[in-house]
Amino acid sequence: MLFPSVDFAVFFLVVFTGNWILRPNRTLWLGFLLGSSFVFYGWWDWRFCFLLGGSILFNWWMGGAVARALGDDRRRTDQSRWLVRAAVATNLGVLAYFKYAEWGVRSVADGLASLGVAVDPPLLEIILPLGISFFTFQALSYVIDIGRGTSSPLPLLPFATYLSFFPQLVAGPIVRANELAPQFDERADPRYVEATRAFLLIFRGLFKKVVIADFLATEIVNPVFANPSSYSGLENLVAVYAFAIQIYADFSAYTDIAIGVALLLGFRLPENFNAPYIASSLQDFWRRWHMTLSRWLRDYLYIPLGGNRLGVRRMYVNLGLTMVLGGLWHGAEWTMVIWGAIHGGFLAAERATKAAWHRRGVIGLPPGFVRVAQWLLTIHVVCLAWIFFRAESFGQAMEMLGRILSLAPANVLVEDPITTVVLAAIFVSLALQFVPQRWVDEVGQRASVAWPAAMMVAITVLLTVTDALGPEGVAEFIYFQF
Repeated sequence: MLFPSVDFAVFFLVVFTGNWILRPNRTLWLGFLLGSSFVFYGWWDWRFCFLLGGSILFNWWMGGAVARALGDDRRRTDQSRWLVRAAVATNLGVLAYFKYAEWGVRSVADGLASLGVAVDPPLLEIILPLGISFFTFQALSYVIDIGRGTSSPLPLLPFATYLSFFPQLVAGPIVRANELAPQFDERADPRYVEATRAFLLIFRGLFKKVVIADFLATEIVNPVFANPSSYSGLENLVAVYAFAIQIYADFSAYTDIAIGVALLLGFRLPENFNAPYIASSLQDFWRRWHMTLSRWLRDYLYIPLGGNRLGVRRMYVNLGLTMVLGGLWHGAEWTMVIWGAIHGGFLAAERATKAAWHRRGVIGLPPGFVRVAQWLLTIHVVCLAWIFFRAESFGQAMEMLGRILSLAPANVLVEDPITTVVLAAIFVSLALQFVPQRWVDEVGQRASVAWPAAMMVAITVLLTVTDALGPEGVAEFIYFQF
């Protein structure tokens, strides 16, 4: 079920009530949350509940086995290392089957066809389960952390509740066990829930999703990306900027709502976005964009590959490999590999340039000019990569780039009034990221002491405006595909 839907509103009302009534009895409470999460997940397709349940049982058992195999003072042993490797291989194998098997068969067939060998590959018709990338990464972090001796295994019920917790189950943020599980032992009081912050997050998420993301998708992103040749180079360029705003508004909206819903239940989830489009470098961008994934890739992929400990050349290789694999995590398409390679390549180039500047010393350019130039370069590298992320094929992405670079004239022009609204939405959405966080916090603090009647009026107005400005119906969140 989608967050901005009547089904979810009814579901959450039941969960919210049961959560606070049953909380004094820890076993009943966790069981209720676990059952609610399976209802939420099974709403799309109940068969996937077996996959989620299997992941829970397997990784809980493996976590316990790894813990028992550790030596004194939680030191790693050969047995614990092999158990961790087996858990990683099994989890990635399941993920690879659902996410990459069809792509692998198709890629092999295309490769043979390029050599003149005609092959008719079988249609596997594998349905990608929602959220499999997210709960698989959470399960991996749980087992790996136990193997490193930095975490202890959980009893089955808390672990099952952690891995299936519905607010962030299908699109993040990626939460580690030591971030959520300890909260199961806290005695939260409903009188001290951060309700104001929760409602502000939820309504901010609803507005970003329903009004901004879906509007940009409907009015320019989807039509232009579907047929770039029918639009001018300028319109293609605007569509790229619009998609940059759309994916940010769409994805951050989900995590805003997820964090807000969790707060109403008495849980704190990690932040996932921090104004990424004000970043003045790609390294800064990845500290602000999908932050829980960035930390996951750093801690469980980049550092184990050697990070920057094995010399400069190896660091560049590790950066590129991490980002390419991060691209593959997002989807089984060569365009995703290119998206990751662009980020990896520019991250390496960025580090090399900074090292050269450091050796050279003072450049002599005004600091303000340098910051603006770095920001412009960063955001356009990000937008270049977004073309491959959004395009349905490499050919489509190259066609769009060709139209942009040639500034080709339009055959079908976007309506002028719509163009004005689209440009305004892009500009305002980008400008809002430069608003200092302390101003936002101050608004929240003032709202928290407002009279209940004023809060109800504000909530009603926000819902009415969101409903009036939004398109008919609500599209699925973009990251449901990953």
